Amino acid sequence: MPNYRVQFAKQILGVPFTVGFVEISRARDPERALRAAEIRFARARGVTDWRERADTADLAPHAEADL
Repeated sequence: MPNYRVQFAKQILGVPFTVGFVEISRARDPERALRAAEIRFARARGVTDWRERADTADLAPHAEADL
């Protein structure tokens, strides 16, 4: 199953600033990965909705690191 990395950003004066990211492994599809990342991000920051801390969530495939 593919791995994903979701970057969360806050826009200030039209410029996006990264406020965090979440890596998701074992997601069936990109939509599920995005939803899981949104939930993890919100829980990690102690809020009920991720949009309280970020304006955008960008999903990208993420390759596993070779050990």
